[in-house]
Amino acid sequence: MTAPALDRTSHQAKGLMAPRKSPLLTIVMALMVIYALLPLAWLLISSTKSQDSLFGSFGLWFSGPFSFFSNIKDTLTYDDSIFLRWFGNTLLYVVAGAGGATLLATLAGYGLAKYTLPGKRAVFATVLGAIAVPGTALAVPTFLLFSKMGLTNTIWAIIIPSLISPFGLYLVWVYAVDAVPTELLEAARVDGAGELRTFFTISIKLLTPGIVTVALFSVVAVWNNYFLPLIMLNDPKLFPLTIGLTQWNQQATGVGSNPIFNLVITGSLLTIIPIVVIFLLLQRFWQSGLSAGSVKQ
Repeated sequence: MTAPALDRTSHQAKGLMAPRKSPLLTIVMALMVIYALLPLAWLLISSTKSQDSLFGSFGLWFSGPFSFFSNIKDTLTYDDSIFLRWFGNTLLYVVAGAGGATLLATLAGYGLAKYTLPGKRAVFATVLGAIAVPGTALAVPTFLLFSKMGLTNTIWAIIIPSLISPFGLYLVWVYAVDAVPTELLEAARVDGAGELRTFFTISIKLLTPGIVTVALFSVVAVWNNYFLPLIMLNDPKLFPLTIGLTQWNQQATGVGSNPIFNLVITGSLLTIIPIVVIFLLLQRFWQSGLSAGSVKQ
């Protein structure tokens, strides 16, 4: 092959390896990023304003005295520090509910993926059907059931329904099929390892991306849960952050209203910080979990 032919081949190879750039796609992605970050920018800017300057200034720019730290202090101390109580309740519901849902989904999904059980197809169909049913459709029947059991207006009315995660079970199920080689389990059994030892020493390490993915979805679902606590709880001391902030927001209506929009906005900002931190810390596991099975080995 001559030198010019080699140069052409080299240029063609570089052209195939070089990423293609699309100005239209870049513009669309930039607009999507702005659309996603604009509410966060408004929330952050508004949390620096006092109650008086919230409605007398442009929402996307700073105005008036810088009240960010005073707003945080007032939010944490208002009404005998009820915000901290709501924050603690939310953490309890997340740790018990989302943690339990992740554990149950992991155990059930792994068992269904790696063991031969009678009626597995029926279970699979039931799980898919449960995923298709929205949670709001089950809220009223759940309330009636818990009312008969005397569990309404208790922490168990939030924790127990949160333990059920059909989507998490399905995700672990399909992930475990390829993530945990059957040959590896058989080798462990031949070496004398029991099922529990095999699961906790081998399988759980291979399932880590899937488990973290399920945990993230469960944490976000419980953290943002609104409708279930709304119908289950009437004691403000048991409210999660979603219901508590709504209660603060409703103080601006009715006779003798006491608007505290600056505290509502600051409380909303403080509410999303833990979720953002969790996603930033665990995003590498989350991304690997979503891409699992996309490449054939």
